[in-house]
Amino acid sequence: MRLIQKVSLGLGLSVALVAGAAHAQQQFINVLTGGQSGVYYPMGVALSQIYAKAIPNVRATAQVTKASAENLNLLQAGRGELALALGDSVSDAWRGDAEAGFAKPLDKLRGLSATYNNYIQIVASAESGIKTLADLKGKRVSVGAAKSGTELNARAIFKAAGFSYADLAKVEYLAFGESVELMKNRQLDATLQSAGLGVASIRDLSTAIKIVVVPVPADVVAKVGDAAYQNAIIPANTYGGQTADVATAAIPNFLVTHSGVSDELAYQMTKTMYENLDTLYAAHNAAKAIKRENAVKGMPIPLHPGAQRYYREVGLIK
Repeated sequence: MRLIQKVSLGLGLSVALVAGAAHAQQQFINVLTGGQSGVYYPMGVALSQIYAKAIPNVRATAQVTKASAENLNLLQAGRGELALALGDSVSDAWRGDAEAGFAKPLDKLRGLSATYNNYIQIVASAESGIKTLADLKGKRVSVGAAKSGTELNARAIFKAAGFSYADLAKVEYLAFGESVELMKNRQLDATLQSAGLGVASIRDLSTAIKIVVVPVPADVVAKVGDAAYQNAIIPANTYGGQTADVATAAIPNFLVTHSGVSDELAYQMTKTMYENLDTLYAAHNAAKAIKRENAVKGMPIPLHPGAQRYYREVGLIK
């Protein structure tokens, strides 16, 4: 009887040790995204699904957030492993720009990869009479959640165009979906949304009311004075009723992690993403701009050593 008890006890301890080791090896990847009506969210969901399926012992989730600024602050605090963020916000965070929402430099941030460009998309209702940036003066405009990447873009573009929020009749700090609902109800005249082309919120709006996509001319883009802002085009028919190309500014997005993430996990996140690009491309059309050869272009912060390892393996960096 004692022998059986000893064997049972030994087996029980072995099972417990194996289970404990497996539990200890489990890793978490919380992908910080943005609002559900933007591009960050479907991209983040797709990434979390890729990681959960392809990386052993990983539990991956995607978290709805207020996007760039909040994401970067959460990373610094260790409350996420990966985030999408606009290039100018990443630069501001690394420097510690209080006006942009970063009271001190976020020194734990590390780069994983460049992704796709955000396009400044200023959309007005046709009945508002807005056709140019100057026409926004005296109108009701939504500029994105306060201190989000979109809102920081709005400040920069309006300043370069020679006016500020004070020149608007009303300023709303709303997520994309909420902005669209107010425009449908004639409670707003225009919305500025910094997102990938074909963003769901503007597609939805264009099916509900007649819209005008307001151009951001090249001279205004130049006056922003930030290398992250590049001249770009919103191609004709990106949205319903938009029959011509529209000039605007584009800003690159980056995948960012932090120094507390292990080199091995950062390596696996980078490698697995590039081995599953088809899944990302299926998540949103904007993701089709993600190319491995562009992964380190314009990166405003140091690369994570794990990402560096992968890029060395594939010959992207020496």
